[in-house]
Amino acid sequence: MDLAGRIGAGPRTTDSLARDLRVLGLTAGDTVLLHSSLSSLGWVCGGAVAVVRAFLDVLGPAGTLVVPAFATENRDPARWAGPEIPSSWWPVIRESMPAYDPGVTPCRALGLIPETVRCWPGASRSPHPQTSFAAIGARAAALMSRHDLPSELGEESPLAALETAGARIVLLGVGFDRCTAFHLAEYRLPWRTPRDNACVMSTAEGRSWVPYRGVLLDASDFADVGAGLERAGAVTTAPVGSARTHLLDLPAAVSFARDWLTSHRVPPEQSQSLPSAARGGGDRDR
Repeated sequence: MDLAGRIGAGPRTTDSLARDLRVLGLTAGDTVLLHSSLSSLGWVCGGAVAVVRAFLDVLGPAGTLVVPAFATENRDPARWAGPEIPSSWWPVIRESMPAYDPGVTPCRALGLIPETVRCWPGASRSPHPQTSFAAIGARAAALMSRHDLPSELGEESPLAALETAGARIVLLGVGFDRCTAFHLAEYRLPWRTPRDNACVMSTAEGRSWVPYRGVLLDASDFADVGAGLERAGAVTTAPVGSARTHLLDLPAAVSFARDWLTSHRVPPEQSQSLPSAARGGGDRDR
C-alpha cells in the first residue's frame, strides 16, 4: 500500500487494531504465531510498537505472542538468495560473520514487527542460529526453550511446541506462502530430502562455522495448501486495519498440510524424471 492509500484509510491505533483482532476471533489467553506486513495495515500511529501492543492487549497476561525471528544471513554466502553479492566477497563474509547471539542478532529481513517482538522487554528467543522464533507472554520461555540444530522447523523446534500448545496462526496482511507452520508438515511427509547446512556459533573453541544436516524445504505450493484450508472452512478472514487477515488453528493446519502435500507433491525419486517446471522448487534461502 502506498502512502496515499495508507493516509486515505485514516489512522490506525493500538485500540482500533485490538478491536479488529477481537472481531477476527482472537481471545484472551490465546497463543498466537504471527506472520505480518506492517505496511498492509495502513498508517499506524506508533508503528510496529502499536501493533505489538494491540496483540498483547487482546491476548492478556495469560496469552503469548510468537513471531519468526530468522537470522537469514547466518549461512554460507554462496547460498544466499539475495541480495546478490560478488563471489569475491564470500571469503571475507565467511571469515567475519558474527556468531549467533539470541540477544543481539537481528531478524531484519522479516520486517519491523518481528524485530520489535525480538527486542521487547522480557522476550524469549529460541537458540537456533538460522531459524529462531521470538515470543512474549506467559508461555514464551517454555515454547522457546528447545530448538535443535538439525530441526530447523521440525519436531524439535518451537513449531512442534506451538502445535502441542494448541496455538493459532495469524497471517496479518500476508499470504499462506508465509505460513511457516506448513514446514512442520514437510518433516512428516513419507519422504524427506536431506540438505547440508552450516552456521556461525559460539562454541567452546570460540567462534566457529558449525555444519549440520537439515531438510530441504519448499514453500512453492503453500498458497495452494492455504486455498484448500479455506475451501474446508478452516480459515477465518477479516480486515485488521487495512490488512486482509487470516486466522486458523495451527494443529489443524499442520495436519491438513501434511495430507495435502502427501497427495499433491511428487516424491523426489519420481521428480527426477519430470521436466523442471513440473517439480516442486526447494528454496535456496528461506
